[in-house]
Amino acid sequence: MKFLKITFLNFLILMTLSEISFAQNLTYLALGDSYTIGEGVPENDRYPVQLVNTLAKSGKLNFSNPQIIAKTGWTVDELEAGIKAADTKSEGYDLVTLLIGVNNQYRGRPVEDFEKEFELMLNRAIIFARGNTSHVVVLSIPDWGVTPFAVNRKSDQGKVAREIDTYNSAKKAICKMYGITFIDITEDYRAIGARPEMVVEDQLHPTGLMYQRWTEKLLKEVKKIKF
Repeated sequence: MKFLKITFLNFLILMTLSEISFAQNLTYLALGDSYTIGEGVPENDRYPVQLVNTLAKSGKLNFSNPQIIAKTGWTVDELEAGIKAADTKSEGYDLVTLLIGVNNQYRGRPVEDFEKEFELMLNRAIIFARGNTSHVVVLSIPDWGVTPFAVNRKSDQGKVAREIDTYNSAKKAICKMYGITFIDITEDYRAIGARPEMVVEDQLHPTGLMYQRWTEKLLKEVKKIKF
């Protein structure tokens, strides 16, 4: 009888610890532009939301709803202004993702200016992650030149591709310098991003199906992080 009482007590302790662990939600800050806010898709289709929902279903990592600081059309400097205007957590975040740059390229800004702005933004992301560089993940810029939007506008797809590659090379080099995980979503986007099921009504931005592919890439990297 004494043994049964001890066993039951241990069971209650384990259950309590489990409930405490589950209640301690990890925090996630997603920084970016239209690709991060999910222009044209429901909230649940945004890749930051897909990521936390997928992790919750796995039962291993429990994140609270992601804080997203992003807006369609934002360049790096506009993201910076958006961050300053936002109510961010002074204690930092457990995970920070960054996807920015397409609007700098779209507006024809020099890559040299982008490099300086991106490095400053990356440092801001690292600070948000409490200095844990392993808790920051950067995504490459998708090539919007493959979309029906670009085709209909008779955009120079080759020029767009070359400029996107230059921007992404700069991002990747800066991430390497700081030891930040860099995920390439560009090549996959070029392969299937123009398919009807992969673009929303504006014929430019991705659907939830495309974001799901980004989520899968993010998931692999996030699972490697020691929270």
